[in-house]
Amino acid sequence: MHPYLAEFVGTALLLLLGCGTVANVILNKTKGNNGGLIAIAFGWGLAVFAAVAFAGPYSGAHLNPAVSFGLAIAGKFAWAEVPGFVLAQLAGAFAGAVLVWMAYRDHFKATEDGDTKLAVFATGPAIRNYFNNVVTEVIGTFVLILVVLYFTSPEISGDILEGTEIGLGSIGALPVGLLVVVIGIALGGPTGYAINPARDLGPRIAHALLPIPQKGTNDWPYAWVPVVGPLIGAALAAGLYLLMGV
Repeated sequence: MHPYLAEFVGTALLLLLGCGTVANVILNKTKGNNGGLIAIAFGWGLAVFAAVAFAGPYSGAHLNPAVSFGLAIAGKFAWAEVPGFVLAQLAGAFAGAVLVWMAYRDHFKATEDGDTKLAVFATGPAIRNYFNNVVTEVIGTFVLILVVLYFTSPEISGDILEGTEIGLGSIGALPVGLLVVVIGIALGGPTGYAINPARDLGPRIAHALLPIPQKGTNDWPYAWVPVVGPLIGAALAAGLYLLMGV
């Protein structure tokens, strides 16, 4: 599978399961209504696990422009590939959000509050303070990228193992999923922890275009925060990684 296609499908899967979790928790008359932040954090973490398990063998499963950006700064990914990956991620995020709308159409109709409908697709601040909101996204993404840069595969050496492949298979995607869970639980309160420009921008565009009744505003004045914050956080994490000489 071409890496761009893997990024597209993987990011669509990520957003389908992640935004789908949010929809199940906050929209009216769902089975999971009022499940809370912990349910959302675990839903997003498991969504990351599923998406990474799928796309990992084909593209490395960036699924996030901040990851592609950070890896390029750290010298672990070619800059020439960054634009193609980012476009695939944005398109996939849009597609995943559309699938969530298709699955929850009746529940969008049953939910009157426009802000709640937007929250299925895009993040927003609990307290609107753009500087502090950016700082929160910087910190969350910094943790994500720094730890991802230090993830290693298991290595076993010895003559008896020559020619034998040893690994964790799909379970190797679990650590990054658990990392996203703890970031959500620890840092998700102030902004909803986008930590991924595509995760917010793609679904926000979908929200603007989809025929959702009484959907209200798209909150475009805030839309730059979950784009700029994660990119800054990724750059800082990659810079520290290089500074430490790893």
